[in-house]
Amino acid sequence: MSEKKFEDKLEELENIVNQLENGNIELDVSIRLFEKGIKLSRECSRDIQKAEKKVRILLKDEMTGEFSLEDWDDNE
Repeated sequence: MSEKKFEDKLEELENIVNQLENGNIELDVSIRLFEKGIKLSRECSRDIQKAEKKVRILLKDEMTGEFSLEDWDDNE
């Protein structure tokens, strides 16, 4: 089974937050949703860290080994 896309995880997490904020659910359901939300939050955080690492590698100056911040140019 393939891993869910980041956007799908984020949407699911937003749905969980909405359900928990609504407050019209039983305690045991709230706890299960909270646990699932924590898991999704951690997965999203890892996905973002992986993406940041990939971007930093792409922007690393080969001569100096230094990282530089550059604007993304879709026209290149």
